[in-house]
Amino acid sequence: MVRAGDRRDATKAFEYMSGQEAQHPVATMSRVLEVSRSGYYAWAERGPSQRAVQDVALTAGVQRIHEYSRGTYGAPRIHAELAFEGTHIGRKRVARLMREKALRGVSRRKWTTTTVRDRAAVLAPDLVKRDFRAQGPNRLWVADITYVPTWAGFLYVAVVLDAWSRRVVGWAFAFHLRAELVVAALEMAIRQRQPWAVVHHSDHGSQYTSIAFGNRCREAGVQPSMGSVGDAYDNAMCESFFATLECELIDRVRMRTREEAEQAVFEFIEGWYNPHRRHSSLNYECPNRYEEKHWGVAPATSPDLSTETG
Repeated sequence: MVRAGDRRDATKAFEYMSGQEAQHPVATMSRVLEVSRSGYYAWAERGPSQRAVQDVALTAGVQRIHEYSRGTYGAPRIHAELAFEGTHIGRKRVARLMREKALRGVSRRKWTTTTVRDRAAVLAPDLVKRDFRAQGPNRLWVADITYVPTWAGFLYVAVVLDAWSRRVVGWAFAFHLRAELVVAALEMAIRQRQPWAVVHHSDHGSQYTSIAFGNRCREAGVQPSMGSVGDAYDNAMCESFFATLECELIDRVRMRTREEAEQAVFEFIEGWYNPHRRHSSLNYECPNRYEEKHWGVAPATSPDLSTETG
């Protein structure tokens, strides 16, 4: 009834014919789709296969996780989420189910720099030298600044990430690019993590070479580090976070006011990125769960929306 190797294609054809039987003769559809009428009738009597029944339930799970991810997850992360829930299937099967429902993840674009170098400033040494592998928490932090466009103007966002877990451990908002923006983000990271001799890596932006930032680093025992000039990999980890923020939030939501942007970024970091978003570099764990699993310490309580410099 079905040629060897064509069973899956024939099943798809039979499923289509079943849905169109009221509009078109079976004989005509069989001829156009190049399947046999007897094969169709035998398939209809048998009912859906066990795999087809499973696909229905799996598709519901895939759709639920895709919606839970705010429409951002592709097949790898949905596959990881299903495995975490106890459903173990192949990644290719997840990709097929997504294609059948026209579900797609989002793709990151290259992030655009915001900081401007002060050529007269004294630079910190490069203590990282492109090696962003941290052996534990609070060994290496990476930091940078980006902006969120709104109808009322730009909101500037400074963040500090722990390179070990990819967790955003400090952040601050402002309507300007003065040094107090990055000092506020550093202050939050210090308050939450209470590090000892952590390396803080950034670019050569004037905010990070400022006297105020340098003084706060010395007071807290933080070791400033800055990459080489014109290096595309100078601060790739932080740029990767901003690219994620851009494609998963900024590109998808038009914000009217800076206050609305503050709330949206806050919810993205503390309501999604830290506690839920899975990272391929963490074996598809989210930052908070990765820390709890490998550090043995539950993440600190999420702060309220108050870390801003005006």
